[in-house]
Amino acid sequence: MKAAAAVAGGANSAGGCGVVRLGLVQSACSGDREANIGQAVTGIATAARLGAQVVCLQELFAGEYPCQAEDHARFAEAEALSGPLVQRLAAAAKEHAVVLVGSVFERRAAGLFHNTAVVFDVDGRTAGTYRKMHIPDDPHYYEKFYFAPGDTGFMSVATSRLAVGPLVCWDQWYPEAARLTAMAGAEVLFYPTAIGWLDGEESLHAEQYEAWDTMLRSHAVANGVFVAAANRTGREGPLRFWGGTVVYAPNGQRLALAPHDRPEVVVCDCDLGRIEWSRARWPFFRDRRIDAYGGLLDRWGG
Repeated sequence: MKAAAAVAGGANSAGGCGVVRLGLVQSACSGDREANIGQAVTGIATAARLGAQVVCLQELFAGEYPCQAEDHARFAEAEALSGPLVQRLAAAAKEHAVVLVGSVFERRAAGLFHNTAVVFDVDGRTAGTYRKMHIPDDPHYYEKFYFAPGDTGFMSVATSRLAVGPLVCWDQWYPEAARLTAMAGAEVLFYPTAIGWLDGEESLHAEQYEAWDTMLRSHAVANGVFVAAANRTGREGPLRFWGGTVVYAPNGQRLALAPHDRPEVVVCDCDLGRIEWSRARWPFFRDRRIDAYGGLLDRWGG
């Protein structure tokens, strides 16, 4: 797995709040579960070797993306949060002394499953658990068949490195999710992701990717936070995951970018002082009209 590093600062870097190095692991998955987990653990080690203090894996990294068809057999891939996959992630976080964001197919109870992000601190303990709130149902993304909507709410998870804002994939398209996670105190919004191009839609590929990338950048700017998305790469059936794992700074500067077509570990430095700098100069939180947003609780405005 290739590794790439970027160190970013800039004239508007305030300093004084600490620099944290992020690592994101972009992989291609196969039907070999042990190989998939192994490459993720290797990616964590690679990121740590490159100095990463916080590492994020892609969505449901332990297997091929399970939701391309409604198949009851795929529920066998799910595990409890006390299961061996979470234990292996905890051990990797502890071994490499990193904060880790891992994505798992959670079996919460008989017949009840979630798409869940688990945040581990550097000692391997579970610092927080987030269950994906927005569940898609599109061709080859039949997640409503598999996952109950999350009930954790939007959160900031305190760790020894930074305040982690865990979100998952489809959450990327919702400004409300990014806003509430930032308002909870998160310094970096992390999105484990599995998004790609569908065969037969080649004419839409560029605009689909650009829309996704624009949304991520807009969340960083609108909320004055860092945004990090770790996406899959590789082909799985008619889906070709577009990679493009990326990190944005609070002013919209792109700090790191992985290629579309191969696995890669990317690392970059995030000066947390840039959050204060950006929010002081673009005071969106100061100017919010919280007295006028009641309509957001309605399904539609008509």
